[in-house]
Amino acid sequence: MISAGAVRWGPMNTPKLGALLAAGAIAITSAITSCSAASPSTSRTAEIDVTPSPSPSSKRTAAALPAPDAAIPTDPARLAAALTSTTGKLRHAVDDWVGGGDAKGQAPDPVVRLALHQQRIYRFLARNPKTAAGTYARLPKALAAQAKDNVTAVHGLLSLAHPITGPVKLRLRAPEPANALLGDFRSAERRFGVGWEVLAAVMFVETKFGRVRSPSYTGAQGPMQFMPGTWKLYGMGGDVHDTQDSLLAAANYLHATGAPRDYRRALYAYNHSTAYVDAVLLHARQMKRDIRNFYCYYNWQVYVLTPKGDRRLTGPGLT
Repeated sequence: MISAGAVRWGPMNTPKLGALLAAGAIAITSAITSCSAASPSTSRTAEIDVTPSPSPSSKRTAAALPAPDAAIPTDPARLAAALTSTTGKLRHAVDDWVGGGDAKGQAPDPVVRLALHQQRIYRFLARNPKTAAGTYARLPKALAAQAKDNVTAVHGLLSLAHPITGPVKLRLRAPEPANALLGDFRSAERRFGVGWEVLAAVMFVETKFGRVRSPSYTGAQGPMQFMPGTWKLYGMGGDVHDTQDSLLAAANYLHATGAPRDYRRALYAYNHSTAYVDAVLLHARQMKRDIRNFYCYYNWQVYVLTPKGDRRLTGPGLT
C-alpha cells in the first residue's frame, strides 16, 4: 500500500506494480524473452514459479474453444457477436465448474480459455474507444452495461501506465483456489464490514488474485501490496505474504479510512488515483451484480507491455 499513491519508475510516475499488471499496462524492456508454464523462466526479468495448469478436456471441447492467440475482430458488429458468444459460453462454463464443486482447484480448460478470450476483447476495446462505442450499441442491454464497466476500468488503468527504463523482475505463481479466496473475502467482510466484492476487486487490480508475488519498486509487498509502515499499523501482527492476513489487513485499513460508508474515500487512501478507485469500484459492481464475474476475473491473466507490445506471462498456450 502506497500512501502517496505513486511509485517512481525511472523518470516517470506510475501507480503500483500490481495495479498496472491488472490492466496489462506495465511497460518493460525487451529483456523478457520467454516464460514457461512448466518451469521458472530463464529470462532475466521474469521468474515464473507456477502458472495455472488447465484441467484436461476432450479434443472436441478443445477444438470448440478459442485459441489463446485467436484473432480479435476489429469491427463493431463482429466484436459484439464475439463478446456476446464468448460471455454466454463463459457463464455456462463457470456454472459447470462452480456447480460441480471444482472451484476448490484450478479452473477447467473451457473457463480458462474463454476468460482469456473475453479479457483480450476487453483489452482491445479499451484501446479503441470509437470501436467500443459502436460495439456497445450492438450488444444486449445487460451485456452493454457490463462491457462499459470493464472497458472503462481497463482503459483507466492503462491510462496510468508510462514506459519505464531498465528491466523489471517479476515473480508469478498460480492463485489460490477461487472458492478459498471467496471464503477469505467474506470472512474479512464479516469482521470489518467492507464488502467482499471490493476486497476482491482490490486484490484483482493489485496482484491478479495473488499471481504477482514481486514487491513493488518502493517495497510494497504481499497479495494486497502493503508498504512496511502501513502494514505495521494495520497488519495486526500477521504475515504480509499470507493471503488471509493480507485481506484482513486491507479490510482493516479500508474500514479505518472510510469504508463501507465512503468507499471512494477509502480506496483513494489506498491508492491516490481516481482511475484506480474507479476501476476497483467498477469491477466490484460487476461481481456484486453476478458472482460469476468473480470467477471470470479470477481467470484473467497477467500481461505486461514491452517496447514491442503486450506480453502475456500466465495462462494457456505459453511455451
